[in-house]
Amino acid sequence: MQVHVVDATFELFRAFHSRPPERGPDGRPVNAVRGLIDSLLSLLREPDVTHIGAATDHVIESWRNDVFPGYKSSAGIERELLSQFELAEWAIRALGIPLWAMVEDEADDALATVADRAAADRRVEQVVICSVDKDLAQCVRGTRVVLRDRMRTITYDEDGVRAKFGVDPTSIPDYLALVGDSADGYPGLPGWGARSAGAVLARWKHLEDIPDDPLTWDVNVRGAGRLATTFRQQRDEAFLYRRLATLGTNADAPDTVDDLAWAGVLREPFEALCAELGFESIPARVHRWA
Repeated sequence: MQVHVVDATFELFRAFHSRPPERGPDGRPVNAVRGLIDSLLSLLREPDVTHIGAATDHVIESWRNDVFPGYKSSAGIERELLSQFELAEWAIRALGIPLWAMVEDEADDALATVADRAAADRRVEQVVICSVDKDLAQCVRGTRVVLRDRMRTITYDEDGVRAKFGVDPTSIPDYLALVGDSADGYPGLPGWGARSAGAVLARWKHLEDIPDDPLTWDVNVRGAGRLATTFRQQRDEAFLYRRLATLGTNADAPDTVDDLAWAGVLREPFEALCAELGFESIPARVHRWA
């Protein structure tokens, strides 16, 4: 079997920003929820989607905000989008998809946890993480756990991650610590870019293994002396950013893949949702009811 795990927070953001504004019968915004439902129904129609789950950031803030105040938060997110999170979670559950609505951890931690547990099950041939989030690339293992960009129809296995970032999946948190991640709100180290970080970490894998003396660097990177000085002076910040970028694998999520078997859309709650939000045409597109 294949196990699909979906970054529903990303799906909701993408739908909100790619679709025209839309309001339900009671006036509340619903465009992102419609887009999310459309996307998930499309995924569920694929023949290899038999076991599936989705994760959301029920609360945008997480424990990472406690250790780094600049980490991403709900501040600045459009109110029209934030108001659709609860509706999105209702929609996912009504679709019959197990949902992990995260509070202390992030959705990505839940996806990493389920991917790790599913990959340990001998019955699972492949785990497909449906997301474009860079930090989830650290979860990729050979061809057994892969990262899928559904919009561009690109699937990244371990070789694909190396081709894209220049480093092994296990080095992704170190890579992000150096280059930063604007989506998550931490800046990385000044002067470090994708090429320099990729070259250095392809050689030494992890931050603690990078030599302090650039004269011992046997990699060809421009400005090695300056980069080494920055890293030496801001080592603590780099390790903090790596902590932020490292996904946990002990989030509150299902222990077995049997909990992820999809049995169809739940007719009563799904039809009630569609009626309330003005999605009259969507139930006719459901290909399998529970």
